[in-house]
Amino acid sequence: MPAPPTTARVLYLHGFASGPGSAKAKAFAQFAAARGIPIERLDLRRPNFEHLRLSAMIDHVRERIGGARERVVLVGSSLGGLTACRVAERDPRVAALVLMAPAFRLMDLWASRLGPEGLAAWSATGWLEVDDYQARAKARVDYGFFEDMTRADPEEPPDVRVPVLLFHGVGDDVVPIARARDFAAGRRNVRLVEVDDGHELVRSLPDIVAESARFLAGWGWDAA
Repeated sequence: MPAPPTTARVLYLHGFASGPGSAKAKAFAQFAAARGIPIERLDLRRPNFEHLRLSAMIDHVRERIGGARERVVLVGSSLGGLTACRVAERDPRVAALVLMAPAFRLMDLWASRLGPEGLAAWSATGWLEVDDYQARAKARVDYGFFEDMTRADPEEPPDVRVPVLLFHGVGDDVVPIARARDFAAGRRNVRLVEVDDGHELVRSLPDIVAESARFLAGWGWDAA
């Protein structure tokens, strides 16, 4: 594999109902700031939380990458990890990915958990009540989110060709670890690190940041 470039910027992509101020986002930002490494924490609540659209998230990330000669590393958690993959498969400016419990086939999981009646009710009323972790309150998401996700995240797994470091908790009850294993299987560019943790990966966060720094050493990161 050729040596990675040394000028890639880092963009952090948070998960569903989260934000740029999440624990994982802060951990990466603090590590980077202590070493003078630029990192930008994007706000993926696009166009807004009630009307979330994966397609809008993808467009926003590509816009924030910048010019045609830019190179970026995307660090993504859960829905942000899925977004990172869908950007990477179509945008050659992405140099590498660090993924934490990426939400592969998220709407399949939601449909299974809601069941036919719950999904029909969401469609009929137009709204689904959810927990907004950033606001620490109840909120709602429109049915257009489900429709857009099924278009922007087809059943075929993301065709990612760049180096990928993927962390997933064996106790994840939100996105089963089997999805990460399926994605990594047969892909020489993907290294899956299984940790003894749940979906939030809070217990493993220090190790995740340190291992990510080693992975990104060629892009200016230093684990020391």
